[in-house]
Amino acid sequence: MTSPALVAFYDPAGARHGGLPTWPWGAAPAHLLTRGQLRAQGLRPGGQPPAGQIRWRSRKAAHAGWVREALLYDERLALPRRTPSAAQLQALARALAARRWCPRCGTHAGYVLPTRLGVCLDCATPTELALLH
Repeated sequence: MTSPALVAFYDPAGARHGGLPTWPWGAAPAHLLTRGQLRAQGLRPGGQPPAGQIRWRSRKAAHAGWVREALLYDERLALPRRTPSAAQLQALARALAARRWCPRCGTHAGYVLPTRLGVCLDCATPTELALLH
């Protein structure tokens, strides 16, 4: 017996889903991978257009008709991931450290400041703390 999801999402010719070949969860060809799967192998799409998509039903996607999708890229056309330069890594470290310094009291909070507050929890007023809830 074939499940309704397999029938609804199985479209390797792309006739029903905007011209993009579509497969249900777990049924895509082995050489087509999501961005996350490419990244786990040290690869990136490298400018290639999506070669297909997978679609599946999900309770998390109530806003989208209960259907989620992920684009697939051909692993054979993927390029190696770029490695950041030393200057880029230093800039990232500075940016992450800046998120831990309170602009109001000038101390290192020891945690990333809540973006809703913009200050450490010790400096936040009761009204500002109410924004967190």
